[in-house]
Amino acid sequence: MRSHLLNDVTAESYRRSVTEGVERVANRLATTRRPFTGVSADELAPVISAIDLDQPLGNASAALDELESVYLRDAVYFHHPRYLGHLNCPVVIPAVLGEAVLSAVNSSLDTWDQSAGGTLIERRLIDWTARRIGLGPAADGVFTSGGTQSNLQALLLAREEAKTADLAKLRIFTSECSHFSVQKSATLLGLGREAVIPIPVDRDKRMQTVALAAELARRTREGLVPMAVVATAGTTDFGSIDPLPEIAELAGQYGAWMHVDAAYGCGLLASATRRHLLDGIEHADSVTVDYHKSFFQPVSSSAVLVRDGATLSHATYHADYLNPRPTVEVGALPPAAPGGAPPVPGGLRSSMPNQVDKSLQTTRRFDALKLWMTLRVMGADGVGQLFDEVCDLAAAGWQLLAADPRYDVVVQPQLSTLVYRYIPDAVTSPIEIDRANLYARKALFASGEAVVAGTKVGGRQYLKFTLLNPETTTDDIAAVLDLIAGHAEQYLGENLVHAS
Repeated sequence: MRSHLLNDVTAESYRRSVTEGVERVANRLATTRRPFTGVSADELAPVISAIDLDQPLGNASAALDELESVYLRDAVYFHHPRYLGHLNCPVVIPAVLGEAVLSAVNSSLDTWDQSAGGTLIERRLIDWTARRIGLGPAADGVFTSGGTQSNLQALLLAREEAKTADLAKLRIFTSECSHFSVQKSATLLGLGREAVIPIPVDRDKRMQTVALAAELARRTREGLVPMAVVATAGTTDFGSIDPLPEIAELAGQYGAWMHVDAAYGCGLLASATRRHLLDGIEHADSVTVDYHKSFFQPVSSSAVLVRDGATLSHATYHADYLNPRPTVEVGALPPAAPGGAPPVPGGLRSSMPNQVDKSLQTTRRFDALKLWMTLRVMGADGVGQLFDEVCDLAAAGWQLLAADPRYDVVVQPQLSTLVYRYIPDAVTSPIEIDRANLYARKALFASGEAVVAGTKVGGRQYLKFTLLNPETTTDDIAAVLDLIAGHAEQYLGENLVHAS
């Protein structure tokens, strides 16, 4: 069995196996004509359940053959231009190369003695992102598993910085369109869902700052403590960006921690034409970024950043076997590289740079390498150009929808999301329209021709395009709209027949 361990003796076997796997995937990518095969769980589950995991196949080729039938053939392929569903992006090749390297070397980013250069690469990327945001010289952060973890950690810091013993008095203010992880975080932090105060949005689905000001004043009068204001820079459903400068001013007036969930909108940090949409983010106390959304990185690649690196100490725990409390100076971080690289911020960055000191995780993948490879090959401008392309596509898609009498489109996009609803010519009940839209989405998915998402607006069923593929065209959008209309009309026609 030692022949399967990756080491100096098996390096050639590793090369052959990985090459074969890459060729299988490359062939699948080159020949896939639909984003999905339409296979159902009822069809696929028995095939996987029948596999005896106690009887190994013995070699990688046989396992790859089997994998074709249980995964590769029926996977949902985000690279296809008619995958228009969730916030899943096609990935760039340099990042996939980084994924291959980090998986093989298998560094763990918790401590310096498990990662060495990996630690410094991650820290350099945090500094780079913090400068793009404008957080200032004391900023710091850490890579996370995704936006949910980043939001949780940010609100943990906000809770501790509130310095209030009575947790029942703490309140979090956020848009009614913000991510559900805000409510989840409140529960996990012992605050309860009732601690989250939803703030109404305007017709563009942006937080109403007048309403925010009123709620902050009201809750303060009641003796409650404004712990945090969470602004969203790219809501999941609408891609809307809250008015960040005004929110920052209100948070400052009430001494509340300002967190910006830019998991989706962080791609604007690299945009040559839309960076101004994030104006005001520089006032945040913490920011969530998901590179695996709008930087075209493989999952997972995310980070939480803070204005004051010292606040990350609220997540610090010491273990003698891992990161004991420092008693003597045992060395120093390397000096700043020539060419203007920033010095390492103070605060948590001690002589032994252990990333576990600022993370909710212990063992942690070197996910930063994917972004590092992307920037070293493509540059930030290359990433920003791709994100600008999908935002331009969404603007063109909105024009298509606005001009199509079959559809009602909710809001003109700021980023790359379109929310819309099929409306039949013949007058029918809102409930039947809901059912027609829901049926159309499910039928489209079952056909495998395209994948779209769904959501609710005002209690009614809507559909959603999340456009993150620069290869998608307006012709693709128009074709999918025709497919949706066809499925919806089929549903309504069959119901009319049955009702006659």
